[in-house]
Amino acid sequence: MTDEKQTHVDTSSHAVPSSTAPWWQQKNLRQLYLMMVFLFLSSTSLGYDASLLNGLQTMDTWAEYFNDPKGSRLGLFGALPAIGTFAVFLIAPYLSDGLGRRIGTAIGCAVIVLGALIQTFPPTHNPDPMYLAGRILVGIGSGICNGAGPLLITEVAHPDHRGKITTIYNTLWYLGAIVAAWSAFGTLENLGGDLQWRIPTALQAAMPAIQLIFIWFLPESPRWLISKGKLDQARAVLVKYHGNGNENDAFVQFEFAEIRETLRLEQDAASTGWKELIRTSGNRKRCLLIILTAIFSQCSGNGLVSYYLSQVLNTIGIRDATSQAKINGGLTIWCLVVSLAAAFLVDRFGRKTLFMFAGVGMLISFSIWTACSAVYSKTGSAAAGRAVLAMIFLFYGAAGAAWPGLTVAYTVEILPFNIRAKGLTLCTCVAALSGIYNQYVNPLGLEALQWRFYFVYIAVLVAECVVIWFYFVETRGPTLEEIAVLFDGPDARVGGVATSKGEEAEPEAYHEEHGHAIGK
Repeated sequence: MTDEKQTHVDTSSHAVPSSTAPWWQQKNLRQLYLMMVFLFLSSTSLGYDASLLNGLQTMDTWAEYFNDPKGSRLGLFGALPAIGTFAVFLIAPYLSDGLGRRIGTAIGCAVIVLGALIQTFPPTHNPDPMYLAGRILVGIGSGICNGAGPLLITEVAHPDHRGKITTIYNTLWYLGAIVAAWSAFGTLENLGGDLQWRIPTALQAAMPAIQLIFIWFLPESPRWLISKGKLDQARAVLVKYHGNGNENDAFVQFEFAEIRETLRLEQDAASTGWKELIRTSGNRKRCLLIILTAIFSQCSGNGLVSYYLSQVLNTIGIRDATSQAKINGGLTIWCLVVSLAAAFLVDRFGRKTLFMFAGVGMLISFSIWTACSAVYSKTGSAAAGRAVLAMIFLFYGAAGAAWPGLTVAYTVEILPFNIRAKGLTLCTCVAALSGIYNQYVNPLGLEALQWRFYFVYIAVLVAECVVIWFYFVETRGPTLEEIAVLFDGPDARVGGVATSKGEEAEPEAYHEEHGHAIGK
């Protein structure tokens, strides 16, 4: 960054929006958000993989080719992508911080494509080594993609739309799941032999390949450009997309100055190393929230259905492969609809409210799910089995209110720029570790305990609700830079914003005080 002296900017300039027109009537902003659809594809990779494994387990051809994997071996198949994601824990943030958000995303896409193709063509005589290597590569690529893509989204989106846009990102997990579920169903119904499982496996490369082509049409993060001293390029991005091409736009002038000054203050006062994650009390609270969010997103019972729906359905007497495939496909569509709807409500109700709604809703539905499973186990009641199926859909409806979208969105918005990439990687890493546990332990637990295994997740959900209520911080309102006030108080380093009053403003009051335009 340049050493040029910065000028303190009065936040009243932020009261002047770039345009009173909604985003779809602003040509450049509309173009940006339509291009972001390709960036959202980063989140489809693991969703595709989870649903793919569900679909493959319904295929006799896949089971025969891999000698009917069960128990710990099936758990290893499910856990390998998460292991791959964990393997790039130390590398991913340096790619996105050093090479840029776009290049980091592109590298991840290329690795996923390679991994998908490798696991599609394992040799017949000993398929495991090549298949497992392909699954690890899918996880590595996903870790890199998901460590860069959300950063670009949240850093280039207009502040008025940041919450919705960033929350939508991870809901596209379900788009990957839908494509995988219905492609597996199609080949199950219409094809035989190895093509039945090879085609949906190969299609895992499709969306990353599309993203690899179109990522270059998106602008680079203006915050990353400023951090590298590329001020003219950063200003050009903000002018084009946030100021409708008007270089004298008051909002863009404020935004550019605030970002630039904030990054300078961060650079002057703090390091960008891993120790910075725990150096201050504000950062320690951020890290604990990130860790809790990542664990809750994976260990709330959702992993049971995400990877092992076939085994869950077996416990309630639904063993027909076609029926299982249809339920898998229908569930993914339901989850996408619910999570997208929640993403558009994130600025209306706030993050903490949605987290709480999800936790309580999941606890109630999962408790009923467990009770009905117990009834079915003892009586074989068809009604109890149908009730379990209904609770699975309600459970995922409640989960969709928060965990798909906010796991990533909440993480990136509570972090300052200097540790944003590392903090997001921490989230990805903890989620991967939680996923490894879930994906390896769940099939063993289901095999040994059947429905009794569900009590573990009821206990987790109770703890989750308590922690959300007492510890989570609401971040609705402030700009990406100004959220620091909610964590660091008077010590927050925010360019152009006075934070020395010694008080922590609530998000709504803080935003209202500075006249920020919200929710256009």
